[in-house]
Amino acid sequence: MTQATQVKKAAPKSDYKPADVSPQRRVQRSFAIRLWSIRHSRLLEWFYSRFADMFLLLHPLWKGLGYGRVEAPIKFVEKRVKGFMFDCRMCGQCILSSTGMSCPMNCPKQLRNGPCGGVRANGNCEVEPDMPCVWVKAWEGSRNMEHGDKILTVQKPVDQSLRETSAWLRVTAQSAAAREAAAKANTGAAA
Repeated sequence: MTQATQVKKAAPKSDYKPADVSPQRRVQRSFAIRLWSIRHSRLLEWFYSRFADMFLLLHPLWKGLGYGRVEAPIKFVEKRVKGFMFDCRMCGQCILSSTGMSCPMNCPKQLRNGPCGGVRANGNCEVEPDMPCVWVKAWEGSRNMEHGDKILTVQKPVDQSLRETSAWLRVTAQSAAAREAAAKANTGAAA
């Protein structure tokens, strides 16, 4: 989708056109925030680590209430926060911590394991010439991060059945299960 197409879609559907807010400006503003997130990937990595720990501490609450019951309110918040910061597409399998805080779902080809080979000489996308390549930005962001070498990990293809589900809750449930399995293994080894 070209920037011009995004502007047309973002254009108001009425005759009222506020002087200070143009559709072009809204598209540029969301792109500027996405680039800010990539530039500050180390800070966001640190923050997310604390956030994930807090969510893991809340696992007994999530489990008691039922993950299915808390999915809708958590997903509502997650969609808004990640949509604002990263232009998230809610694929349900977030790998921002592995891609320098650059969401690979923003790639017009939705590639999850690096650039397609069609990156222009100026670092822009071959499909969207006005947009910097998501993977060029991912590499830049990952170089700032403490665990930036995660970008070298080969990612699985997107499981479309998880689209529009909470990645935060999924990661929490998986971490809790791994922690419980490790505790059980330690208990079994001690006996």
